[in-house]
Amino acid sequence: MKITKVYTRTGDKGETSLVGGVRIKKSDIRLEAYGTVDELSAQLGMLVAMMEEGEERQFVIRVQNNLFNVCTHLATDQSQTPLYPSAHLADGEISQLEERIDKLMNVLPERQGFVLPGGTPTAAQAHICRTVCRRAERRIAALAEVAQIGVEMQQYVNRLSDYLFVLAKIINFNAGVSEIVWQNVCR
Repeated sequence: MKITKVYTRTGDKGETSLVGGVRIKKSDIRLEAYGTVDELSAQLGMLVAMMEEGEERQFVIRVQNNLFNVCTHLATDQSQTPLYPSAHLADGEISQLEERIDKLMNVLPERQGFVLPGGTPTAAQAHICRTVCRRAERRIAALAEVAQIGVEMQQYVNRLSDYLFVLAKIINFNAGVSEIVWQNVCR
């Protein structure tokens, strides 16, 4: 699909359209929820740009595609507009995240303690993605308190933050970079 026009001028007064044409204020909790998921996808794009070609990079691109579906779901007020097919996740996407986490965890040595975000620049970016993902999860949970949101959307974003934590660990491990474990300096 070719985009022929980027600006519409319809948002100049602080409103935007949801899927189906319903108008809402740009300060609406729904926009905050799917806007944060969009921000996560942009941060994941930076992560992809930093990653070497391979299986994990392709998996992160898959996640970005899934987040587009999550955004479509969140941008649909189901009390006024039925969900489009693109507002659903394919069956098994949550299981795929769980399987990926388990696969990566099996490679990592056991480590005790809380890890400070950092390591390689790529691992640090994965940690940034994780924190944005957690914020997106909080925004989706807040929206779910006042609107109909599929439980699988919350589950997917929750599992995604776990995956991003493990991804940061495996990136550091594969690079031979030791993680810094939190130490209580207030003793």
